Amino acid sequence: MLDQAEAVLKSAEGTPLHAYIVLSLLIGARTEELRPLTWSHVDLEGNPDAVPPVPASIMVWRSVRAGGDTKTEKSRRTLALPKRCVDALIRHRERQIVARKAAGPRWKDHDLVFASAVGTELDAHNVRRAFRKVLKKAGLNEKEWTPREMRHSFVSLLSDSGVPIENISRLVGHSNTRVTETVYRKQLRPVLVEGAEAMDGLFQP
Repeated sequence: MLDQAEAVLKSAEGTPLHAYIVLSLLIGARTEELRPLTWSHVDLEGNPDAVPPVPASIMVWRSVRAGGDTKTEKSRRTLALPKRCVDALIRHRERQIVARKAAGPRWKDHDLVFASAVGTELDAHNVRRAFRKVLKKAGLNEKEWTPREMRHSFVSLLSDSGVPIENISRLVGHSNTRVTETVYRKQLRPVLVEGAEAMDGLFQP
């Protein structure tokens, strides 16, 4: 899974969808949460001098769902950004400034992080089409990998790294761990291994 995720990230470099893919894989935001994301909800600097330090983050407060709300109340969350996400967003913002100048008066300023060539919101079809190109370059099956699959990969990678399901549930914006277990049962690694590991240490085979 990690090798495939790295292949997707590498193949996305230099494409308009690069930052979108980096955020999908590394913070697990829903595709319908990323499309309406605005720069006013992105903090690329944080406050490292604060006590405790405040990391770079994004506020996942909106969705393309009817009414613009997130899926549930707990889906509204603020997520710290890994350094790779910060770097990708900085480069993405620089490219967007160039695109905005090129568009001139055609640009529609909605403060969107992920926008079309004229500043309007991307639709799901645009995202899927661009993502398929990235998958083809990475040599991956587009039927097995979709924009939504990146969220599944996020859960799987965290689970494999030993992150507790309670933490994973909060990160993906679920109302409780039962939802996470139901939706991502194939991605979650069985965690009830502590007893067996302890006994193997006590009673060497």
